[in-house]
Amino acid sequence: MTSCGICPRTAPDHEHLCLVHSGELRAWLAELPRQARLLAAELAPPSSPAAGRIGGTGRAHAPVPVDLRVLVLLAPGHPAPPAGTDEDADTTVPILAFLDGWAGYLAYTYPAINWHPDRDPTHTLYIGACEHAVPRHGPTITGWCHYLTAYLPYALTHPWITDLHHQLGDLLAVIRGLTHTTPRHHPQGAPCPQCDAFALVRTDGRWDIHCRACGHHLDPDTYDQHAAQFLRTVQTEQADDPADAAA
Repeated sequence: MTSCGICPRTAPDHEHLCLVHSGELRAWLAELPRQARLLAAELAPPSSPAAGRIGGTGRAHAPVPVDLRVLVLLAPGHPAPPAGTDEDADTTVPILAFLDGWAGYLAYTYPAINWHPDRDPTHTLYIGACEHAVPRHGPTITGWCHYLTAYLPYALTHPWITDLHHQLGDLLAVIRGLTHTTPRHHPQGAPCPQCDAFALVRTDGRWDIHCRACGHHLDPDTYDQHAAQFLRTVQTEQADDPADAAA
């Protein structure tokens, strides 16, 4: 077991994030396409101010017809702010450029077989980095999220996965602030079977039930069985307790 690069918890062998933070990454990548659709609906401001008159009060020009903060996130761009950017400038990276940049970085580190029979008559196979990332579902926000999710088991074996976690978390915080949506944690009634803490939660947008204390994960069916067994144990203990019977 190794240490998580974000918190004091341990991570699975050869990985650099604990189950809690790797689960967050999967959930964020699943959430991002939906958030992008919500952002698209937020492009137009909720209301437009009355047009001003030249020579009178008000504006002498038309107001900007879109929310520029949203437009920046949905527009094309570069995966990193330009060099020499002023500290007070908006350094928000567009969603598509952010995902494209990380997918390209991942692909560049991923070992692949390179065979170019047209350039190498010996037909020698070379092991090297991928030349570029190719998302199966197309170079869209959804396509890149699918791509990064598919290669997440590989990405978790690299220390830079903590950078992806921090950056994606920051990006989602900005987006949620614009769409006014924050996933909620729904506490579950049974304790964690791993650490016995009453810290199991079901989080909006996540399929699994996870422990916020130790990071243990359960699929919904497994949790239902565990909760039923816990309830039977509690009921049996109460029935066998003489103090409860006297009451």
